[in-house]
Order: sequence, then structure tokens, then C-alpha cells
Amino acid sequence: MARRIGTTAALALVTTATVLALAGCTFGGSTPPTASQSPSASVPASTAPAAPPTLRPELSAAENLEYFNSVNAAVVVANAEAHGRDFIDALVAAGFDKQAMQVTSDETTQGDPADSIQFAVLFQDECLVGQYGPKSGGYHGAVRPALGTGGCLIGQMRPIDW
Repeated sequence: MARRIGTTAALALVTTATVLALAGCTFGGSTPPTASQSPSASVPASTAPAAPPTLRPELSAAENLEYFNSVNAAVVVANAEAHGRDFIDALVAAGFDKQAMQVTSDETTQGDPADSIQFAVLFQDECLVGQYGPKSGGYHGAVRPALGTGGCLIGQMRPIDW
């Protein structure tokens, strides 16, 4: 049975995943200078780590893709068997507009688990699209043009009525 995550937990996971990813960039490869080495001559000046991605509604979908992906990656880390609602709930908790979202069904018309699910957010006249499932090779995110219908995904969508 899939475990659902709450909005607070989803945001905590996004933050934790981002911090861990950034922390991983600081380990290994570099050794401290010895007494005979001048820090300014042999060790590059350190720069502050990049700030974790955040939602920037005034920017384009492409400029928010990293944040979209980080939210969805945190869902997968929390629950490898995540369903559409898990992604939608996490995206809402992360600040995306629920009214602008679409999600495909977790099951086929035969009642079997879907090979993959897709979910999308209409954002600045473009679409942030995510896909996850056993047949999709993990999570994938992309920016795609909005459809002429004003949506992002083709086919029958699951109602987001929760």
C-alpha cells in the first residue's frame, strides 16, 4: 500500500533533499593546504553554496523546472510507489496552483497499475510536466508547450477533486 505524505512532510523532504545534494558537493576531492602552501595561491577561494531552488512565479516555466523537479524527486525519495495524488499534494504544498494541474490515472482501464503516470502544471503559458512509474525509467521532468485546449496533457485525466 502506498504511503501518502503530508504537505509539511513534503516541504521538509524538498528542503532535506536539496541540503543533502548541496552537502554532497562539498565532500571529497580537496585536501587542506599544508603549512608550506599559501591558501590564496593553491586553494581556490570558496564560494557560498547555491541557494536551494524555490518557486519563482514571476519567471518562466523553464526557470522553475529545477524547483518542480526537486519537489517531485523528494516525493519519489519518500515513497518509491508514489501515485498521482502524492505528486499533486507535494506540488500544491510547494506553492504551485492546484487549479492549473492535471494528472493521469494510477490505474489502467482494466484496473491494473499504470506503467507510468503523468502530471503537469500550466505555468506562464507553458507546461511543467512530470512522469513517473516502473516503465518510464524513474522520474522525468520537462517543459512543454501548452496545448491549444489550454491544458498540458492529452487524454482522459483524473479529476483533482480532493
